[in-house]
Amino acid sequence: MSTQTIRTVYLNGAFLPENEAHLSIFDRGFLFGDGIYEVTAVLDGKLIDSPLHMARLERSVGEIGGRLPVSTDEIVAIEKRLIAENDLGEGLIYLQFTRGVEDRNFLYSENLAPTLLMFTQAKTLEHVAAVERGVKVKIVPDQRWARRDIKSVCLLPQVLAKRAAKADGFDEAWMEEDGLITEGASSTAYIVTQDGRIVTRGLSEATLPGCTRLAILQLAQETGLPVEERAFSVEEALSAREACLTSATNFIVPITTIDGQPVGDGTPGPIFKRLRALYMEHARRTAV
Repeated sequence: MSTQTIRTVYLNGAFLPENEAHLSIFDRGFLFGDGIYEVTAVLDGKLIDSPLHMARLERSVGEIGGRLPVSTDEIVAIEKRLIAENDLGEGLIYLQFTRGVEDRNFLYSENLAPTLLMFTQAKTLEHVAAVERGVKVKIVPDQRWARRDIKSVCLLPQVLAKRAAKADGFDEAWMEEDGLITEGASSTAYIVTQDGRIVTRGLSEATLPGCTRLAILQLAQETGLPVEERAFSVEEALSAREACLTSATNFIVPITTIDGQPVGDGTPGPIFKRLRALYMEHARRTAV
């Protein structure tokens, strides 16, 4: 991003300086967490996996009975304008939809005008130390609600999980339920078994359908890397040959320590390196 310090943001049809964009205290996203969000990576000034993010946005909004105020094509056009106006070469676009504004009431009115907010964040995504050294993961109890497939703005359990991990010197939290790993606090979790199979949990209401996850699994299958979509246990994670995580903010990075125990030999493994190379090529080839 340029030396400009005041970003242009988008709020309800207007492109505004960030210090002039204001939300009502009666917005249901603020009062109830009644909203959906998306985060799309930007590399070389282009959107990564944009169709996957727009499809997930539409699904999540539909699952809470909401309606987008503009089409996803219009959203992509807005995101591209924000990238240009903020001179964003590498980073993120954050989007937040809420049901709208009215006096506090659990039972919302049916005719509310939705709130739609978007802004950019400059961030190094590609050349990060975690790719070479790996990240350290702490296993914590999963304390979230039952509909984790909806990308809700209600992220307090994830905030607390990440805070607990950081306090103990870890980089990320893997959440555990009934002895099984669900996913990371802000990422999808993977292990590689001793015989080279890539394992990640299948899609259900228990986990968020990660867009980077979908791209990674398609690339793995296209290149003949064996994939199993199933739950895996804490014990399997601790005895894995490799482990890694994916998200829009990390692409794919290796996990070299789980609960203080090294994964494999404690260094990024060959299957992770193969997946990373495949994904980065895919990201640039399909960016819009």
